Amino acid sequence: MPYNAVNECCGHGDVGRRMNVKKTEIPEKKVTHDSTARSQLVEDKLAGLLDQCDKVTETAHSHQHDSNQKPSNQDLPPVHLWEPDNCGEIDIKIQSDGRWFHEGSPINRLPMVKMFSRILRHDDDDCYYLVTPVEKMRIQVEDVPFVAVALQVQGEGIDQVIQFTTNVGDVAQLGLAHPIRVELDSTTQEPRPYIHVRANLEALISRSVFYELVELAEERDLEGSRVIGVHSEGEFYSLGSIV
Repeated sequence: MPYNAVNECCGHGDVGRRMNVKKTEIPEKKVTHDSTARSQLVEDKLAGLLDQCDKVTETAHSHQHDSNQKPSNQDLPPVHLWEPDNCGEIDIKIQSDGRWFHEGSPINRLPMVKMFSRILRHDDDDCYYLVTPVEKMRIQVEDVPFVAVALQVQGEGIDQVIQFTTNVGDVAQLGLAHPIRVELDSTTQEPRPYIHVRANLEALISRSVFYELVELAEERDLEGSRVIGVHSEGEFYSLGSIV
């Protein structure tokens, strides 16, 4: 990856690029009774699935308590173990910016989004599913399901530890269990950096967070190329090559 491409990330071009914008009058959006009713209907239709999520979480907590097991990260339900007979799909879509939609309407309740994210699974068929013990529903994901929106750093140099937080509250500490990868957009040649979060689920590192990461980067030779990268948990992770 050319070094100058590192300064362009996550699908964003040069913010200083001049644009010719035609001024138009935008009519004031009116909230109608129909749109209010539709939003309420969307939330009502999701309430049943949300209730299943609650029961699944309570069951997971109960099993951990009964077996005296140490709770896993965020006490996540064991969705990898569930293969229910009732399979289908639901009109839910996660956009590349991390926003969730149902039948074209945004799901604005963050607790609901967080609950659904806990039963999300990415299978070998490259499809994403919301999974409970009684039902498995396929959803659409535009890119990856999460966005890394915050970064924390402890220590310096080789002892440095970098931790990311996603838009749904997951925490991923850059290391062997949570590696980073950087791809180039085939059209724009801009980098798109990702961090592994859990169980085949990734987060796109937001533009502002990637800028913070680049500020921490240092140069070194790696596999015959000059690259910039960061240390975390004693490992070095490349962010891109220098031309």
